Amino acid sequence: MTKCTRESFKFPDVKKRTVEVNFEGGDITSDGGVMLLRQVDKHIGLSKAVAQVLEDTRRQASCQHDSLALLRQRVYALACGWL
Repeated sequence: MTKCTRESFKFPDVKKRTVEVNFEGGDITSDGGVMLLRQVDKHIGLSKAVAQVLEDTRRQASCQHDSLALLRQRVYALACGWL
């Protein structure tokens, strides 16, 4: 039988941590796709472009997270099915 899939592959490092994907089962998470989503978003710049056109009316001195971080968190959470 032809083998069409790779055994494993690596994502770019995330905060100095190596991220490797394989298909052997074991300890798994259903949220692993969010890392791929983040890499695609980083490559095409969609969330960054959207954040630039949205007005942030919050008092910036009181903000811990910028509007881009909040937008990404919300979009990625929705993509994972977290409502």
